[in-house]
Amino acid sequence: VMSILLHGDAAFAGQGVVYETFHLSDLPSYTTNGTIHVVVNNQIGFTTDPRMARSSPYPTDVARVVNAPIFHVNADDPEAVMYVCSVAAEWRNTFNKDVVVDLVCYRRRGHNEMDEPMFTQPLMYKQIHKQVPVLKKYADKLIADGTVTLQEFEEEIAKYDRICEEAYTRSKDNKILHIKHWLDSPWPGFFNMDGEPKSMSCPPTGISEDLLTHIGNVASSVPVKDFKIHAGLSRILRARLEMTKNRVVDWALAEYMAFGSFLKEGIHVRLSGQDVERGTF
Repeated sequence: VMSILLHGDAAFAGQGVVYETFHLSDLPSYTTNGTIHVVVNNQIGFTTDPRMARSSPYPTDVARVVNAPIFHVNADDPEAVMYVCSVAAEWRNTFNKDVVVDLVCYRRRGHNEMDEPMFTQPLMYKQIHKQVPVLKKYADKLIADGTVTLQEFEEEIAKYDRICEEAYTRSKDNKILHIKHWLDSPWPGFFNMDGEPKSMSCPPTGISEDLLTHIGNVASSVPVKDFKIHAGLSRILRARLEMTKNRVVDWALAEYMAFGSFLKEGIHVRLSGQDVERGTF
C-alpha cells in the first residue's frame, strides 16, 4: 500500500494539518512508511498572491521540517513529471520516508463559475491566456517526432470523449445507487439489493452486573503479589474498588469496564496517544 496525498499550493503552506502530519510521519505508531505528497501548484490561492499568503519562497518549504526531498517540476513537460514521479516512488520504496512532488503549473480558468481571475490577477492571466495548453503542446511534439500520427492522436481524443459522454448518459438512467462499489470494505448486510440502507437496528451491548463487578475488581487490583506501587496510585485503586462496591462509576471506571468487556470477548483493544503508556487517565 502506498499513500498519496494531493494538495493545493496555498493549502500546503497554509493549513496547520500539513505541518502536523509531517511531524507524525515518522512516529512509531503513526507512520505510513512514507507518503507521497503531490502539490498542484498553480501559484495562486484562490485570488491571493503567494507573497501575501506565505513567508517562504516555495509552498513546499514546510516539508523541510522532516528533510523530505522536494522535486519541483514543470507540469507542462509530461515526461519530466513522469520521471520525477518514478523517482519519488522509488525514494519512498527504498527509504520509507515522505517525499514531495511540486507540480509547477497554472490555473487556466477561474476558481469557480462566478470567479473572473482577470479582476484580481490581470498580469498573470494575460500571460496564461498566451500559453498553449499542455495537451496540445505535447501532442504537437509527439506528432513532430513521428511517435504518433495526427490520426492516432485524434482517435485517442475521440475515444476519451466517448467514455465521458457514455458515462454522462448512463448517469441519467441510473436508478440504483451502487454505493458498495466505492465503499472500502462493504459492510455485510448493511445495504439491501437495491443499494438502499437497511433499517438501522442495534444489537444489545449490555453486560451482566457480575461481569462489571469482576472488571471493576480487576481494574482496582495490583497484578503481581508484593509489587510496590506509588502511594498516590494505591489511593486511586482503593477509591476505584470502593466505587465498584457501591455500584458507582466515574468516566475512568466506565472506560475500564468498556475496554474490559471487549477483552473478555477476545477483542483486541489498542489505545494510542501521548498519555497512554503513562496511564494518566
